Parts: sequence; structure tokens; C-alpha cells
Amino acid sequence: MKANSVKTRLKVNDNVVVICGADRGRRGKVLFIDRRKGRIVVEGVNKKKKYMKPSQENPKGGIISIERPIDISNVMFFCEKCKKGVKLSVNIMEKSKNRVCKKCGKSIA
Repeated sequence: MKANSVKTRLKVNDNVVVICGADRGRRGKVLFIDRRKGRIVVEGVNKKKKYMKPSQENPKGGIISIERPIDISNVMFFCEKCKKGVKLSVNIMEKSKNRVCKKCGKSIA
């Protein structure tokens, strides 16, 4: 692990909730995590329009809407049992580590 990287217990395909910013309260699935920059891309959050020039893949060009990264500190894991954003802890069993919700203790697969 590099000295400049951000530690997080979030993983790709986790459900998260945005806790601050313009998209506060919106939920989505994690698509990409950049630990070096401390940024995260969440499905349906921080969507911006991108203007595409015509190319071979996209002969007409046009405007597309893509998700842009937000700071990793602006999201929390969404617990289905608690129905809100929660912190995660790691529960160490005999030979495996397990992520659990700090509020209700529910194990996250």
C-alpha cells in the first residue's frame, strides 16, 4: 500500500448513501474506487453531461451523461437492516475477516 493511498472498507458493488454535497441522500452502487486519489464513482450520483465528437464508435456524436467521481469521505455504507448510512467494522473469525455494521451487527457478504 502506498503512503498516499486512502484506507476504506468499501468495495465495488456495495450500496452506499451520499451524506453531503449536491446529491445528499441519494443511494447507489459503487462502480469504481480510486484509493490513490481518495475518489469514488457511484451509480446515478454526480452525473455530468459530456459532449462527444463524432468517431467510428459513435458516428453521430452527441451529448452523453456520465457519473463523475466524488470524494470518498462524502459516502457511507447503506445498511439494509438499519435503513441508513453506517460505519463498518471488521470482525475477525478463526480464519476469515468479515465486515459488519457497527449499529446492528449484521454481517456484510
